[in-house]
Amino acid sequence: MNDATLLRFERVMAERGRGRTATYGDVKNGLLTAPVPLGGRRIGWPAGEISRLNAARIAGKSDDEIRELVQQLHEARKALA
Repeated sequence: MNDATLLRFERVMAERGRGRTATYGDVKNGLLTAPVPLGGRRIGWPAGEISRLNAARIAGKSDDEIRELVQQLHEARKALA
């Protein structure tokens, strides 16, 4: 899967093993990057971000370390624009 591939919400929930409420809570708490609007009411996430966040979680990173990674990923998005 290409890092630039956008994953729809349902796929993100499956990839992360988290439900709808937990996923939105993670965004609110800085543990998941904000979704990208895809048009209409559709949203998605860059596949590379989900992969990096899952890898950090698997590696045993703390919530604070994951929040820092989320900030870095948001900054990287800005650099693309």
